[in-house]
Amino acid sequence: MILVSSVEPIPLRADPSGIIRVGRTRITLDTVVTAFLEGCSAEEIREQYPSLQLPDVYSAIGYYLRHQNEVDAYLLARRQLAAKVRQEAELRFNPGGLRDRLLARSHAQG
Repeated sequence: MILVSSVEPIPLRADPSGIIRVGRTRITLDTVVTAFLEGCSAEEIREQYPSLQLPDVYSAIGYYLRHQNEVDAYLLARRQLAAKVRQEAELRFNPGGLRDRLLARSHAQG
């Protein structure tokens, strides 16, 4: 038997907002890479996210390992954007005292 080398497409795609997703799922590359860096095997990641195909998980991990600098830069940019959005949301909707306000409202209604 002769194995023919073929190029298979990498199962990563950017959605309209630029977020990289794995396979035909809504699972992000961030999610797969983070789980991998936390010590999860491809099989464990597949188990946590049943919509993923195991070969796609392996391909995403392989892509990360071959392009670690680029993926790490992408992940850093995503974390920075998330922190900025969180900060803006907290300025607009101050979470301070939220529990107390909810409890007071609950007692007033009850």
